[in-house]
Amino acid sequence: MSAAATSKESAAFCADLVRTHDFVGYASTLFLPQVQRRALLSIYAFNVEISRVREHVTQPLPGEMRLQWWTDMLEGAGHGGVEGNPVAAELLQTIGEFRLPIEPLSRLIDEHQFDLYNDPMPSMAALEGYITDTASALFSLAARIAVPPSAAVDHLARHAGLAQGIAQVLIALPHDAARRQLFVPLQLLQQHGSGIEQVFSGKQTPQARAAIDQLIGEGQKHLRTAFELLTHVPPQLRPVFLPLAMVRRHLQRMSRADVDPFVPHVTSRLRTLWTLWRASRSREFGG
Repeated sequence: MSAAATSKESAAFCADLVRTHDFVGYASTLFLPQVQRRALLSIYAFNVEISRVREHVTQPLPGEMRLQWWTDMLEGAGHGGVEGNPVAAELLQTIGEFRLPIEPLSRLIDEHQFDLYNDPMPSMAALEGYITDTASALFSLAARIAVPPSAAVDHLARHAGLAQGIAQVLIALPHDAARRQLFVPLQLLQQHGSGIEQVFSGKQTPQARAAIDQLIGEGQKHLRTAFELLTHVPPQLRPVFLPLAMVRRHLQRMSRADVDPFVPHVTSRLRTLWTLWRASRSREFGG
């Protein structure tokens, strides 16, 4: 098989992986030029691989080994090359083509080691650090595909990532609680008279709800800042931040008093596409 055919297959694999496990990310790339879209899908596919390691292992050690493979790959150590891994092959191509820095990708891997264990997220500062090196880093890397890096873009990416990361913590709450994993900061729960076991029970209490409402408020604050900063960046960059349209929708829904945060909620793909399409035609994202 020719190198071109192999490359095309790798790109298709990444697109399918993102479409399956990160439909918001996948759908948002539909509003970008093809070259940018392929590059973004390679980054998002890498994120899917790293963030889902916990789903593939029953003990931390095998998960650590999977993450170490990716760290070695980025550092050039490798394990017999990346020919058999289409995500790694596509990511390396994107890194080379767009001169992406390796350090944020390595830090993203390091942060996801937290996922492998059942230690609770201790504080709001710890959660913000985790999100900054994961969701915010992804926005920053994605932005480099569209425009040259700058402090202003990184500032936008940080707040966008914090808003998205907090929304993701809240969306995943029913799933995480069922497997006794806590991303809602323990310190925040304790401030409101709640704790780990209240969350793990999967039943809403006034104390847990108060802590969750405060977390929603933090997410909304970062989202407002991100939308304000979005107006000051080049128009060609704004579609990269289209996932914020879904973040806004999620945070609005979860802030309603009649929504139980411990009951799983799935947004249909049609609703996601409709929300992103409408947002793409707005002044916020279209320039």
